[in-house]
Amino acid sequence: MTMNTERPPGLGELLRYVGELVDVGASRRYRDLGLSYRPRYTPILRAILAGKTTVTEIVSHSRLTQGAVSQTVALMVADGILAREGTGDGRKSSLRLTERGQALLASLRPHWQATFAAIEALETEIGHPLRQILAKAADALERKGFAARLERAAIEQESPADHAD
Repeated sequence: MTMNTERPPGLGELLRYVGELVDVGASRRYRDLGLSYRPRYTPILRAILAGKTTVTEIVSHSRLTQGAVSQTVALMVADGILAREGTGDGRKSSLRLTERGQALLASLRPHWQATFAAIEALETEIGHPLRQILAKAADALERKGFAARLERAAIEQESPADHAD
């Protein structure tokens, strides 16, 4: 997997590429460990471990979209990792780990410790706290969306002297 270097890549390209490199590496490691597991399951499991039991709670905890969480939860239910239970209000369902999910979790814990060690080593190698930078970028984009930032940049390009702060 190589990136086209004829022109500088944009932010979206770099984010997707880095994400892909991380996911491919994690998937390979899961296979090497003999685990039938998808990297996209990790934020869901981490949210459940933090006590989140509904899709809405997982969305808030993980910063993933509701669509992404719902799709991933459906895969995890189909794979026998999660089970849905009614909450009694008729609208929501609660999620819980199945026995298979609990056994998988026990196998994953050492891998997750190694993952965080690998991320820390990567951050040391590049000389930047990547997770912290990405979290700050996410916070800033939640405060002021990228569409608003693009609109502002376009206006400033049209008449830079009129819009100086």
